[in-house]
Amino acid sequence: MGFIQNYVGEIAALTTALCWAITSTAFEDSAKKIGSMNLNLIRLLFGMFFLSVFTFFTRGQWFPTDATPSGWSWLLLSGLMGVVIGDLLLFEAFIRIGSRLSMLIFASVPPLSGIMALVFLNEKMTLIQVIGMIVTIAGIASVILVADKDSKKLNFSRPVLGILLAFGGAFGQSAGYIIGKFGMADYDPFSATQIRLIAGIIGFLVIFTIRGQWPRFFQSVKRKDALVSLTIGSFFGPFLGISLSLIAVQKINPGVASTMSSITPILLIPYAFFIKKEQVTAKEIIGTVIALIGVGIMFM
Repeated sequence: MGFIQNYVGEIAALTTALCWAITSTAFEDSAKKIGSMNLNLIRLLFGMFFLSVFTFFTRGQWFPTDATPSGWSWLLLSGLMGVVIGDLLLFEAFIRIGSRLSMLIFASVPPLSGIMALVFLNEKMTLIQVIGMIVTIAGIASVILVADKDSKKLNFSRPVLGILLAFGGAFGQSAGYIIGKFGMADYDPFSATQIRLIAGIIGFLVIFTIRGQWPRFFQSVKRKDALVSLTIGSFFGPFLGISLSLIAVQKINPGVASTMSSITPILLIPYAFFIKKEQVTAKEIIGTVIALIGVGIMFM
């Protein structure tokens, strides 16, 4: 119990990464059936339902009515930056430059979060934490970035707009972390997540209306074959994943929290090998070891 109490933030961050791994595999199936935009809104609605039930049994209320006006304002802004802008730009980057390079650029979230925490929250990272962050990101990057099989060189020739979209998504995610920590203070993380999801739902409602997405949305909700994976992904994503990430940034430096929660690509390797029967390269194994060493350093 002493270890858990001393490292609540770190454990929450690592569990967040596990939740992202589970939700990404679940959503991989449902996204193919209903589309990523429809998936985004449905997952938020499902997540809101899970959160409302959870907070009713744990706090006696369906809705975060006890949050302060200031808390509401900051957490809504946090949800807009992280849940709407961050995710939307990342999905657009996937289309233009591919998921691997997008996720490599998204690995800049931890240092961005660390810098923002220093500038806006005056939270400093120790030298050991900085070293651990660098080692972890290096391990993640080596797993994500694949060498070109023909030239044996890393290929960075991609559309500039796609790269900018990925960096924009990383900035949105980092800003969401920092604003969320500032707005949450010592408020309940699960209720805080409700407020963030409300911002996300409102944001996507506006986007759907502007894009004329509603006919396709109502068609997608009829796809019963996507219901199971949607439910699993929403439970481990918007419900558990986002809530645990708020617990992490509430307890420890946002840079450390976002680094630990970024090891999802590492956790997906066993799934790729055992379930999808994909070949795992030596580089991926070495990258995994490096990333885990980095995480271990941050516990020191």
